Amino acid sequence: MSVVTAAPFDSPTLDPELEENVVNTIRMLALDAVQAANSGHAGLPMGMATAALTLWRRHLRYSPTNPEWANRDRFILSAGHGSMLLYALLNLTGYDLPLQQLKNFRQWGSQTPGHPEYGHAPGVETTTGPLGQGFANGVGMAIAEQWLAANYNRPGFDVVSHHVFAIVSDGDLMEGVAQEAASLAGHLRLGKLIYLYDDNRVTIDGYTDLAFTEDQYRRFEAYGWHVQKVDGMDSAAVDAAIGAAKQDPRPSLIGCTTIIGFGAPKQGEPDMHSDPLPAEEVAQTKASLEWPQDPTFYLPPEVSAFCLQAVDRGKRLEGDDCDLWEAYAAAHPEPAAELAGLLRGELPDGWEEALPVFEGGGSQATRNASGDTLNALAPVIPNLIGGSADLAPSNKTIISGSPDFQPDSYSGRNFRFGVREHGMGAVLSGMALHGGVIPYGGTFLVFSDYMRASVRLAALMGVPVIYIFTHDSIGVGEDGPTHQPVEHVAALRAIPNLTVIRPADANEVTQAWKSALENRGGPTALILSRQNLPVFDRTAVQIGAADHAAKGGYVFFDGATNPESPALVFISSGSELELAYAAAQQLAESGAAVRVVSLPSWELFAAQSAEYQREVLPPDALKVSVEAGVVQGWERWVGNDPARGAAIGLDRFGASAPQQDVYANLGLTVEAVVRAAQALLET
Repeated sequence: MSVVTAAPFDSPTLDPELEENVVNTIRMLALDAVQAANSGHAGLPMGMATAALTLWRRHLRYSPTNPEWANRDRFILSAGHGSMLLYALLNLTGYDLPLQQLKNFRQWGSQTPGHPEYGHAPGVETTTGPLGQGFANGVGMAIAEQWLAANYNRPGFDVVSHHVFAIVSDGDLMEGVAQEAASLAGHLRLGKLIYLYDDNRVTIDGYTDLAFTEDQYRRFEAYGWHVQKVDGMDSAAVDAAIGAAKQDPRPSLIGCTTIIGFGAPKQGEPDMHSDPLPAEEVAQTKASLEWPQDPTFYLPPEVSAFCLQAVDRGKRLEGDDCDLWEAYAAAHPEPAAELAGLLRGELPDGWEEALPVFEGGGSQATRNASGDTLNALAPVIPNLIGGSADLAPSNKTIISGSPDFQPDSYSGRNFRFGVREHGMGAVLSGMALHGGVIPYGGTFLVFSDYMRASVRLAALMGVPVIYIFTHDSIGVGEDGPTHQPVEHVAALRAIPNLTVIRPADANEVTQAWKSALENRGGPTALILSRQNLPVFDRTAVQIGAADHAAKGGYVFFDGATNPESPALVFISSGSELELAYAAAQQLAESGAAVRVVSLPSWELFAAQSAEYQREVLPPDALKVSVEAGVVQGWERWVGNDPARGAAIGLDRFGASAPQQDVYANLGLTVEAVVRAAQALLET
């Protein structure tokens, strides 16, 4: 079944005068909102209003009364500084975004923040503003669409079939994250991806030729994109270009030459990029467009009537889609039921039973345990898909028995993101935003710096992405300080709504994966070792059960005679739990009342009750933290009084040498941990 093309709101030829009124309404809503807020960017909406209206009127499939319709086209305003363009379109076409919200643009508690934020207003598909992010998110959405279509469509039943559209700017095309994503999209031949490029030749600093002089159209042709260039102020030209793009099997870039701030006295000039206009220039702008000076936020009745046709149109499109789904479910009940569950974000019944249990007594790198867990879960969680930034053998991210996701095999579950960490991060967010898939992506922990902006936005949006960060410490050894992360775990912990989990052994890894899959309100970072770590014997009387790791922190070992009042508590995560445990055993043998707490996740532990936290970390006990990284943040758990607590870590870079030598020379040894504890006990 071919892709359904949206019927226009009206006859193929819209009355030019009414079209101009609609376009000018968009422009003036943007201008009035920026003036009311005394802040914002009206220039882009005023220049791109014609092209945007053409897309929304002639091609975009959406249903204002059901913004979550699964098979809708996705629209991204990657140039998020022009947010009023999106807010005006949402209001005019009948989304639940009242005019009062436009009047409250950029105000506390409004649905119209300065840059579009996912979850604040219906119809906002992703948070944009940091340039290039929306561009790359769209690539992820197109990947998710292709994967779901390849796995669940059946002949005659294209129940997953939609496009991803975006408006992108000069700034988007300059950013490295967009270039990484564009290169990947071209390789993958993501033909459902169509971007309108606002080629207005202006950025904040001035005209683009100050810093941006390459032929971006030829660059995108080299990426493997279908490229066109049209007059963005000519609706017929834009319409034809989008139509041609939909027929091409490659991702498409449509350059729309526009005039930033069209209608204003300084149209086309850098001054129009941002900030409100002087009052006299607002009056001149309205006069030049033959627009009433008052009232502000004026909506001509004929414009409202025309645009609100989108409501009935959307219901018809959605209704046709529902009819197709019902026929599909009748003909193919099993894939239909499975797909419906995936789109609802559900995990299969009993999936936890697939979590492996590792026998104690041996040793295994936690990255290897993660790979084993992934492959145990993959057969029962069919939409768990992902890969690595060219490090799959090291990150252990390959799903055995599944092909790669490639242009000739969109059903594959293994993704080759290439050496594109930042692009991978933003693409993963787009996959999660699309829905229906559970994406994961891996790289070395030290390279999380390259994708930090993408991780931060995933946390801000609350999307369930899983990051697999391996080679987590100075245990990398001979690769040296360039590859030995020391500040990275602390840096990730500093991101609100990011759950960071650094498991200490293989069985804590399975619990980390369980927590990550159950976390539907934000991303999760798994921090994993390259070197082998002991697999603790959980049958030992004094060793806590691994499933307690799901609480973020638990009593791993208790050598105190009275478990309710240990004199000293070691707190550790990951590979250093072994050091803390060995030190505690030495002290316990000499009669000290010591405890070891495994704290793989600060965020999960902080979410537990205050009573539980006090049980695990008694307030009156002395405390020593042990972790092979900067000590920043550990005062939260050991306190600020040096007589009551100490943090053992690394406030310096590592060194190139065998792993055991690096640990020894940097003072991360059992002896050093024992000495620090004894110093506190003797105070």
